[in-house]
Amino acid sequence: MQIIDSKSTLRLALKNRINIGLVPTMGNLHAGHIQLVKLAKQHAECVVVSIFVNPLQFGANEDLASYPRTLAADCEKLEAAGADIVFTPSMAELYPNFDGIHLNQNITVNLPDIANILCGVSRPGHFAGVATIVTKLFNIVQPQIALFGKKDFQQLFIIRELVKQLNYPIEIIAGETVREISGLALSSRNGYLSETARANASQLNKALQVIINAIENGNTHFDALEKQTALELAAHGWLVDYISVRAVETLLPAKPNDKNLVVLGAAKIESTRLIDNIEFCAK
Repeated sequence: MQIIDSKSTLRLALKNRINIGLVPTMGNLHAGHIQLVKLAKQHAECVVVSIFVNPLQFGANEDLASYPRTLAADCEKLEAAGADIVFTPSMAELYPNFDGIHLNQNITVNLPDIANILCGVSRPGHFAGVATIVTKLFNIVQPQIALFGKKDFQQLFIIRELVKQLNYPIEIIAGETVREISGLALSSRNGYLSETARANASQLNKALQVIINAIENGNTHFDALEKQTALELAAHGWLVDYISVRAVETLLPAKPNDKNLVVLGAAKIESTRLIDNIEFCAK
């Protein structure tokens, strides 16, 4: 496995590669990331995993400075998983106008209104930052496939739209959400959870499942289900960002006759913001 930190060296290493798979990450890897790498190995001759904590997708009061950076441990996991190249660029390598303090990235990807709903409400500019760094990585690596996890469902939706609307010849492959036995979705931010918070963190997933059960039993009063679930989580100490039932194809609010649905939630337990979602087919 090669560890490469420059664009020019990476392009040289990929020069004669025919089928390249890209797994973009911010590091601090867990089993969900490793599943994406193994899935990429099934579809690509060469798997590139990028590790870069992208400041453009962090808000002013978010955890950029404290976001865990575990490069040595990440590389050990990636080598065991069969990754071919780990791309670990510096800030200046991906942001050429970086002056040591400011990114000076005044050309970004302009996203549709779908980026301003759900997580986009409490994290303005987040998805534009994601789309911009992913576009950079697509241009540098020029993969034939790219892997993203379903846990970040809105992100996956936006990346698929980006690829379609910008005519990238890239197939987006989605990896299933990997969970702990309790149902808690794996996330790098789970490391922030206290022992008490971790014991209660699976309540979010269970709350989403309650909504699904209600819908499968014929309840199509989605607004009422969302509000009731948010109240119940709040009663258990959660600060709820949103609970929402959406149509998978459009990510717009679900209608009673929609069949392919996804219920999504974002909420803070103590100071840690968790997200989760479950796709399902209504009867």
